[in-house]
Amino acid sequence: MSTPHPMTSVIKKAQRLVVKVGSGLVTNAGLGLDHAALTGWAEQIARLRKDGRQIVLVSSGAIAEGMQRLGWTRRPQALHELQAAAAVGQMGMVQVYESCFRSHGLLTSQILLTHEDLADRKRYLNARSTLRTLLDLGVIPVINENDTVAIDEIRFGDNDTLAALVTNLVEADALVILTDQRGLYSADPRKHPDATPIADGIAGDPYLETIAGSTGSAIARGGMLTKVLAAKRAARSGADTIIAWGREPDVLLRLAAGERLGTQLLAQQATIAARKQWLADHLQVRGRVTLDAGAVKALLVDGKSLLPVGVCGAAGDFERGEVVSCLDESNREIARGLVNYSYTDTCRILRTPSSQIEAKLGYVDEPELIHRDNLVLL
Repeated sequence: MSTPHPMTSVIKKAQRLVVKVGSGLVTNAGLGLDHAALTGWAEQIARLRKDGRQIVLVSSGAIAEGMQRLGWTRRPQALHELQAAAAVGQMGMVQVYESCFRSHGLLTSQILLTHEDLADRKRYLNARSTLRTLLDLGVIPVINENDTVAIDEIRFGDNDTLAALVTNLVEADALVILTDQRGLYSADPRKHPDATPIADGIAGDPYLETIAGSTGSAIARGGMLTKVLAAKRAARSGADTIIAWGREPDVLLRLAAGERLGTQLLAQQATIAARKQWLADHLQVRGRVTLDAGAVKALLVDGKSLLPVGVCGAAGDFERGEVVSCLDESNREIARGLVNYSYTDTCRILRTPSSQIEAKLGYVDEPELIHRDNLVLL
């Protein structure tokens, strides 16, 4: 694995940051909100804000705080119980954060998101505009998944993924994931005492995913793997990621000063246009189309649109304008994009030259099944 070794933290030059803190940190391993920890992070963020940086805070902990308030010692499995815990716990989180930041003269805002907020193009743009306006006003947005109303089909599933999506949404320079580990190791240090820390890496390197595993806890849903995947996702908008121990004294200030802490995963992919970020970040697609070898080449090599003549199969229940996956004949996803025809009409024009679409359907919306501008390669 080839990794760069910059002398200073990538946070030193970052002007717009997304900071994510996990449940184990916010709730002191599930024993209710850790007021001292939240106060410390608020003080650090306030100092960064004074230096002219814009900060978005993605915080876990609502369900864990709700569990503590309700006297539950084990995380429930039933969705309605999780939602109830989130509803109770969110009140405590908001109260503490608002108080902490207000003591530094900073306004905060609460933003609860579900996948649907970022899956719908209009709502995505609305969320983006609101967040960027808040940042311009000097407000600290505090974001969490809307666990109270989320159901299985629309859950982000972990706040690492949510933080990466928010990083793309606001086009942040970097993502800082604060966790209960000192960074990424060659193996789980809780199980392998001889594991060695990894100081540098490239976001998206498959090797990192193989060593990250899927460790979590009774309180936190995510593990190191979700953080590595979040770094990969954040890199799509050119953002670097740092995974660091959240209880390191003045961790954010030291990173901002250039000190190297934790694991630094650098983005080496070209920045994708905002519309294509949104397409790439769709966690749910409405269907799939299978491409022949010629269509795969047209997309990957020639940079062309997807025409129906190169599509040999379709599945799902999608409508015009929804996102579909584009698979090669080995079922490998190579792209996804906004489809111009419904599933029913797509099936009717499989293998059909664009000039014959109207003859088969009685109308023609577009000559392409997916236009190049509405397609992103994966």
